[in-house]
Amino acid sequence: MPRIVLFVSVSLDGCFEGPGRDISWSRVDDELHSHFNEELARLGGFVSGRVTHELMADYWPTAEHDPAATAPMIEFARIWREMPKTVFSRTLRHAEWNTTVLPEVTPAAVAALKASAAGDLSLSGGELAASFRELDLIDEYRVYVHPVLLGRGRRIFPPDAAPADLELLTTRAFGSGVVLLHYARTAARGANA
Repeated sequence: MPRIVLFVSVSLDGCFEGPGRDISWSRVDDELHSHFNEELARLGGFVSGRVTHELMADYWPTAEHDPAATAPMIEFARIWREMPKTVFSRTLRHAEWNTTVLPEVTPAAVAALKASAAGDLSLSGGELAASFRELDLIDEYRVYVHPVLLGRGRRIFPPDAAPADLELLTTRAFGSGVVLLHYARTAARGANA
């Protein structure tokens, strides 16, 4: 059964966004971007909320025309365009680029999504991740910790989130100082092993 895998970049103090939705602090160089491409290209689809999807759709469909685009960015543009995408949104009715819109996160909707997926699904977006977490629908966590202290910003999970036992699967340090912490929910690992 495909898994829901949260991919998230956070500061050392646990923020995924700085004030004003700022993500310019992230240290995504060619090495890290190539790693993202390798991991994401083998998945069965992208799952995001409306805000994240619209940010992605504003740039990635035509990224290869940006003079500042690097080779890994151009490669990711192709991956993003071709990958099936699901957007959870109560306001969005239609989206381009191989995208299905679902109105609400429910265990039944996510189970159906997983059952129809060709592989694991990448979850992104702060509010959507919190909704999935609240319903205990995240199977794995790929947390990329960037060597930055923001001091304030949005945390990926609310402070009152229920505890969850996780098992460390792998770690990896990148030249930029970013460290990947890859965890599985202990119940999910047993169920999917």
